[in-house]
Amino acid sequence: MRTITFNELRRIKDSLPSGSMHRIADELNMTVETVRNFFGGHNFKNGKSVGIHLEPGPDGGLVMLDDTTVLEKALQILRETEEKITQEE
Repeated sequence: MRTITFNELRRIKDSLPSGSMHRIADELNMTVETVRNFFGGHNFKNGKSVGIHLEPGPDGGLVMLDDTTVLEKALQILRETEEKITQEE
């Protein structure tokens, strides 16, 4: 379990390169809607609940994550993107 602010979670999502939601979904064998729900989406018709719990508070409130697999995959993609940019410089 991990706790993160909602705004921090959204910043991570917004920093991901185009196509990352699909890549995460493919690599974790999930629907894209389920991955989007992890980052604050509300499509439970086509996607599943992802074990996040929201608590009101500053910086968008707190998000308690039961399973950090999607977050870890997103952070891995961000690291890969940063390494690629560094190599190109």
